Amino acid sequence: MTTPPGAIVGYARTSTTDQQAGLDSQIAELQAAGCTRIFSEQVSGADTCRPQLQAALDWVRAGDIFVVTKPERLARNVMDLLGLVERLRAKDVTVRILAMHLDTGNPTSNLILTILAGVGSWEREIMLERQRAGIAKAKADGKYKGRAPTARAKASEVLRLKAEGYTVAEMAEAVGISRASVYRLLADGGARR
Repeated sequence: MTTPPGAIVGYARTSTTDQQAGLDSQIAELQAAGCTRIFSEQVSGADTCRPQLQAALDWVRAGDIFVVTKPERLARNVMDLLGLVERLRAKDVTVRILAMHLDTGNPTSNLILTILAGVGSWEREIMLERQRAGIAKAKADGKYKGRAPTARAKASEVLRLKAEGYTVAEMAEAVGISRASVYRLLADGGARR
């Protein structure tokens, strides 16, 4: 008795609802690639809440093939793409990206993913290096003040609310800071204002 092949599952996404033609085009391409189950949604790739992507990731099983038309339909950036691919590989699911002719079931595609991982890591290091250089320059020019201390600026208000008998949770909600910040301010009596 042979094991039946896994399902071919597609995922299609456009950023906005006015891109229906783009979504329809992706779905047609996924159907032509043999997808028998397609999850689709119209939500920004930058949005961390992509319910249909999550549903697809939960639905696939070992031996399935997960198909997208282009990498940007699946992920926000290289690191996000690699994370999703690893998550699928951990479930023993093959990933196919049609536009790149990439299929994680073969060694060449895995080499390409390894190169992408290196590029993604390099990209992040370069961005952090530029950020550090920008902060150093701003400090040298006297323009960098750092993040404003939100909680400390509200110390007098927290102390006033405490004197009026508010609970820590009520003070945190009223002033718009965390309960941990309220406890810190109460512990030092707002002395570091």
